Amino acid sequence: MKTESFTFTGHDGGELAGRLDLPEGPVRATALFAHCFTCSKNILPARRIAARLTEAGLAVLRFDFTGLGQSEGEFADTTFASNIGDLHAAAEALAARGMAPSLMIGHSLGGTAVLKAAAALDGIKAVVTLGSPAAPNHVTHNFARRLEEIERNGVAEVDLGGRKFNISKAFLDDIQEHDLTAAIHGLGAALLVMHAPRDMVVGIDNAAEIFKAARHPKSFVTLGDADHMISRSEDAEYAATVIAAWAGRYLGIDRAAPATRAMPAPADPAPEGTVRVREIDPEGFTQEIANGPWHGFIGDEPEEVGGGNKGPNPYALLKAALGTCTSMTMRMYARVKKWPVTGISVDVTHRKEPAADGAKDDRGRPLKVDVFTRRITLEGDLDDGQRARLIEIADRCPVHLTLHRASRIETEVAG
Repeated sequence: MKTESFTFTGHDGGELAGRLDLPEGPVRATALFAHCFTCSKNILPARRIAARLTEAGLAVLRFDFTGLGQSEGEFADTTFASNIGDLHAAAEALAARGMAPSLMIGHSLGGTAVLKAAAALDGIKAVVTLGSPAAPNHVTHNFARRLEEIERNGVAEVDLGGRKFNISKAFLDDIQEHDLTAAIHGLGAALLVMHAPRDMVVGIDNAAEIFKAARHPKSFVTLGDADHMISRSEDAEYAATVIAAWAGRYLGIDRAAPATRAMPAPADPAPEGTVRVREIDPEGFTQEIANGPWHGFIGDEPEEVGGGNKGPNPYALLKAALGTCTSMTMRMYARVKKWPVTGISVDVTHRKEPAADGAKDDRGRPLKVDVFTRRITLEGDLDDGQRARLIEIADRCPVHLTLHRASRIETEVAG
């Protein structure tokens, strides 16, 4: 997943900070994500969902609402209506870049805002809510003890999740005015409602109200025993996977994410444990590769050297073996340790260098050694010690060990 900074002008003219997550290949569609009340664009569900959607070829914009995270403005001056205005501004900014959103996703109050905003936007084909209230005034239970003070003084400082925020009377008045029933009924897009039955912050009855008000096509998927913040990695990953699969039907794209879709079975299967390579283009270099009876793919050379460029060249396959083995080895270790690794990527390059001792081959030419360089990116809230340990573990990858030490290749002639 590639990520770039994406800033745009919000509802009041302030600059809003976002992250635009992009797929490695062409962008098939664009999604807009709205975070929960007083949260930020970097919450776990947003990152997980963005990662899974980019694998399916979608771009995802997640941004901080006015006065939150890295965005400009004062939170005390915002209202539910201003959040809707920020969503409209985000959609316009994406459209100006030729990436108008067709999918909107919202978590908690962000989902409620999405329901209202999507009804007034053209081109929205699918909407997803995660633990969302059926009405915006539901959030008042978070600061119920300060309602009288807010009414009396016009504003009051409240504690939300250990952080201090100023809530204004204008905010209270605004959320009382919004009735979402008509907006949900006239959504004009497919709706997926995701909610945890034991959500102690926003009760499951809210999901029932949203679902009842919506027209078909509509779907409900339970989040099991997830908490309201979807704070466990496995719950966030489940939600992300379901959204990616569900959205594909309504966005007109392949529902199977490229990173998770199985390769086709080979036309000429090999025995299990054997990789069979068969030439299929005697005029070029294209090779059919069968990984046992399970996976079939193509190897080739670039066009500039006479190939058809229909698949990776042999050294690319070797680099892929080192990169995938490295990533898998670190993931297995992190899983055992229960470390918060949210993403791993490994870039591998290859070059040849003259041997340090100046040795020559049997033709008198300088011997060259192969140098593989790995650039490892670890995502997650890891300390320096954990990161250092995972880099050490990378060197235990079996392919790394195979390349690092001398190997013996035995050749047999068949037939």
